[in-house]
Amino acid sequence: MKNTRVLVTGFEAFAVAASNPSGEVVRRLVSVPQPELAEAGVEVRGVVLPVSYRASGPALMEAIAAHAPDVVIALGLADGRSGITPERVAINLDDARIPDNDGDQPIDAAIDDNGPAARFSTLPVKAIVAALTEVGLPASVSLTAGSFVCNHVAYLVGGAVERNPGLRGGFMHVPATPDLVPPGSSVPTMTIDELERGIRLAIITAVQTATDAKVTGGSIH
Repeated sequence: MKNTRVLVTGFEAFAVAASNPSGEVVRRLVSVPQPELAEAGVEVRGVVLPVSYRASGPALMEAIAAHAPDVVIALGLADGRSGITPERVAINLDDARIPDNDGDQPIDAAIDDNGPAARFSTLPVKAIVAALTEVGLPASVSLTAGSFVCNHVAYLVGGAVERNPGLRGGFMHVPATPDLVPPGSSVPTMTIDELERGIRLAIITAVQTATDAKVTGGSIH
């Protein structure tokens, strides 16, 4: 039986931060043996993307072309969130509150002038959340990926899915790790070991779930 190839992307460190847990998880997944993924028939490829509006898209498309994945799971850091949050939708908007790593700060710019206003994830986001919470890892469905480079990449993943029949993909945010917050801070964190475990389970769930769970995952604000 053919293995399912999954491309997992993360980001480099942003601004003055020493690391980015989304990129660290990707490095772990491709550098450390993953018997659970192998047993599930999953072949993982990974790439760490630049935190750049201009460069992230070409790097993403180059990785998709090089690895020919069946599933793309893009990861990014959402400092302040308390758990792993699969994104349900990405919007066609770049609106940067702060500059990216190249110093670019687009305001009210379309990602794709000819693209739809929004693109929805084709990952089983609710099933992923259910799988994570069942093993005690905090997770919830998110209805906004913001308008920074994470949303930019999430929208481009959706475009790749539209152009490649059979490809599935989406974006997931991860919270900060303890090394990124000051001692005594109230900002919620997860350890890199917890994040690796969670993303590994999310990958397996995405590969094995054809139809998403019909459970509550909405929000009132």
